[in-house]
Amino acid sequence: MTNNPSRNELGAFFKDRRCALSLRAIGVPDSDSRRRVKGLRREEVALLAAISTDYYARIEQGRIQASASVLNRIAQALHLDNAQREYMYELAEKNADGPRRPLQQKAQPQLRRLLHGLVDTPAIVLGRRLDILAWNPLASALITDFEKIPEKKRNFVRLVFTDPLVRALYNDWQHVARTSVAQLRLEAARDSADIRLCGLVGELNIKDEDFRRWWVDHQISVSTIGTKVLHHPVAGDLTLHWDTVTCPADPDQQLVTLTADPGTPSHDGLRILASWAARTP
Repeated sequence: MTNNPSRNELGAFFKDRRCALSLRAIGVPDSDSRRRVKGLRREEVALLAAISTDYYARIEQGRIQASASVLNRIAQALHLDNAQREYMYELAEKNADGPRRPLQQKAQPQLRRLLHGLVDTPAIVLGRRLDILAWNPLASALITDFEKIPEKKRNFVRLVFTDPLVRALYNDWQHVARTSVAQLRLEAARDSADIRLCGLVGELNIKDEDFRRWWVDHQISVSTIGTKVLHHPVAGDLTLHWDTVTCPADPDQQLVTLTADPGTPSHDGLRILASWAARTP
């Protein structure tokens, strides 16, 4: 494959990080006084990433596009931090060849119309990777102010693991978190080349020990209905049933609604929350 100038930025980034990383930084004593190369050699990075030296050299030279799994291994080999990993995936997205699914989905119009009609029912639209594509005001009042979250960070699994207020919302956080990891694992099986998904997994692997442990369990989950028990600071304890509707125009999008049995304290709690949300600017 011929050299692609658009890949040179990613290759230059890898070379820069390779040159800045010492053997001592990766736990290997540097006892070679004759060593002429600043930082790591290409073959040392390739060994750490479990790929051939020639393959890594072609990536660094911009001659080929690495897969998401290889990028993840190179990131580990180069000891990239969260910001550097995110930068790497941004470059990889920009440089990817050929036709591919849009990385950033938009909620389908019919799902948005349904959201607007659900005044007394919290509802969100989930896309690939459990990205949060749209929501109604009551969902925002129940879970979090999605509008304040940058678009690329609006992901249910990321919120469950990294947002303390969302974590505290669920009485059985561990069950919710493990289920979300299992659902994300299924997403990875459907599209192992999804660079943004690999970036999310890499980020959460670094940030959270529970995620790291559950991810390697390889548990898979397909759930369309269920019950969640929440403790909300305004509405109190809520037992809510969640249901999903798959969008016919885009099967990768689902409308998720949260409802309570009529006449129960949870139903009253949702009404209180809706009234509070209407008064909150």
